[in-house]
Amino acid sequence: MQLDLPHRPRRNRKSAVVRGLMRETELSPEHLIYPLFLHEAADDHPIESMPGCTRWSLAGLVREVGEAKAVGVGAFVLFSAIEDGLKTPGAEEAHNADGLVPRAIRAIKDAHPEVTVITDIALDPYNADGHDGLVERQSDGSLRIVNDATVDVLCRQALCHAKAGADIVSPSDMMDGRVAALRSALDMAGHEPVSIMAYTAKYASAYYGPFRGALDSAPKDGDKKTYQMDPSNAREAIREAKLDAAEGADIIMVKPAGPYLDIIHRVRDAVDLPVAAYQVSGEYLMIKAASAGGWLDEDAVVLESLTGIRRAGADMILTYFAKRVGELANG
Repeated sequence: MQLDLPHRPRRNRKSAVVRGLMRETELSPEHLIYPLFLHEAADDHPIESMPGCTRWSLAGLVREVGEAKAVGVGAFVLFSAIEDGLKTPGAEEAHNADGLVPRAIRAIKDAHPEVTVITDIALDPYNADGHDGLVERQSDGSLRIVNDATVDVLCRQALCHAKAGADIVSPSDMMDGRVAALRSALDMAGHEPVSIMAYTAKYASAYYGPFRGALDSAPKDGDKKTYQMDPSNAREAIREAKLDAAEGADIIMVKPAGPYLDIIHRVRDAVDLPVAAYQVSGEYLMIKAASAGGWLDEDAVVLESLTGIRRAGADMILTYFAKRVGELANG
């Protein structure tokens, strides 16, 4: 039987060449940002909560950046595991010019000056309480995360990183008004070229667990729900995006990525700025665990998941699979 069909969409899928001509969404290493963990030790340590990821020494970090650069990855974001003895209620280590992150920035830039170095701006790795902001304890024993005093420390942290050579600072704290304050502080100090990639819609997600294990940065008491967003909310993300754009952000971010593809799409439509999305540690670990059990083809699922995030509207993706995608792209 011959069907009378004037429209046969399968004609556009009949060969690899034709499928390539019709492809709407591209994924390449140039779209990816590689998150890297670092610590003070002289050795590189595998991260138990994130198989395949490592806490790098400075030497190992520089080597890993070089290997990822060789397969086309050009942007890297740094996350530091800080020794407990350096964690204080005021998070002073966050803006220590001789601290771990400034030394890492300088080491990377000395070895690979052409790569883009992005730094995390938040206090949780440095705060004795494990929160992204400074903590006040109330008379009833509850915690209050202080907004404005935190922003002052974040500005000092951003200036410290900018002086060390960071190309982009990325506030992940979710304090109100921090983008405007950071932009003003950077500009007044002569760091106008330093970009701000704001964690704009950062949700209070259960997908962050493996990351906190990687940095030992979980809150000592309470949770982060008074500053990170409620996973039930979508319109609030648009409000945050418009505020960050008005305050001077250069890039806005949605985190996590996979469970929030609708938010990526809404934010993409709401603002003209480039949109980043973070494929977080829980997303990473689910793929790794299912693949280790033989239930998924890891490489295929990695590429499909990242393509889905791009298709939703992300211009760039932070992913622990960045180096592997580069290797696949280079055969």
